[in-house]
Amino acid sequence: MSSPSNPRRPRPDGRAPLRAEWDPINSPSATSGDHRNRPPRERVYAKQGRLGRLLRTYGWRAYAVPVLAVLTVVALVLTFGGDTLGTKETTDTSPEGQLSRNPTPGKTIVGAPSKTVPGPVPPAGMLPEGGPFTEKGQGIWHVVPGSTPRIGKQDEGKQQLFTYMIAVEDGVDMGALGGDQPFATMIDRTLADPRSWIHDPAVAFQRIDKGTPTFTISLTSPITTRSACGYTIQLESSCYNGELGRVVLNLARWVRGATAFEGDLTGYRQYAINHEVGHAIGYPQHVPCPAQGALAPIMMQQSFGVKNRDIFDLDKSEGFGNDLACRPNAWVAPVLK
Repeated sequence: MSSPSNPRRPRPDGRAPLRAEWDPINSPSATSGDHRNRPPRERVYAKQGRLGRLLRTYGWRAYAVPVLAVLTVVALVLTFGGDTLGTKETTDTSPEGQLSRNPTPGKTIVGAPSKTVPGPVPPAGMLPEGGPFTEKGQGIWHVVPGSTPRIGKQDEGKQQLFTYMIAVEDGVDMGALGGDQPFATMIDRTLADPRSWIHDPAVAFQRIDKGTPTFTISLTSPITTRSACGYTIQLESSCYNGELGRVVLNLARWVRGATAFEGDLTGYRQYAINHEVGHAIGYPQHVPCPAQGALAPIMMQQSFGVKNRDIFDLDKSEGFGNDLACRPNAWVAPVLK
């Protein structure tokens, strides 16, 4: 049998348990406007502003609500807007993140497609319309005089130094290009740019015009290029011929560029230099576009397009069998960190 319940005794101060000191809703004085007879403590409270009354009434909950609201907004931005915040800036297009460099490059031909293509060649790889160029030179090259200091980031003992010469094929008409020196200047400035391969502290360059270089960068007529690089797929291409120790830059591409670069000859020429020199310093592989709208990796075959599907039609390599499309890019490290 349960014991009879005792009525709850009132508190000595007349207040109910767990009740706010002043109830802004149920207090009779809340609507009377008369507070002259309130205890002193309540008169002080009545003189407080809205914020003070809010804090006194709701305590820590008054802080929690706005904080939770801010955190909710931040979470929504990160969830739904994260893909658009800095995507272009943070995409890592440097091949160091995807490839390993061989400090002793091979003696093979690297760069030009080496397999036959069933069906028509994709239009993205075709040579754009443009100015005239020498179709066939004499098959020998002359060195362009000039040298540079060593270019690189770290102490000499921690770098692999690549020396290079610059050459132009005999019989190539350089009049429209301003002669040999503008070609050489473009090479030097591109390789000395901090966005080029010297972005890697392990790489250094130095141009020489005497002795034996690590490789020679040569402007070459299309017919001679086909002999040096191959012409299995009938597209104008450049390459690195390890047997010759020669970076072969196709004159046709130098004059007209590539469709993906939309008439930007300077950007295309910088790309061609960085890409083919990449083969010469130990990056034989080609890489696909990593993400829709990203800058193309420098070791992507951008002469033939910046869509993986276009390149897959030429070379059935792993990673190209999709419809991802990049933006043209001339640099190893287009966004310096």
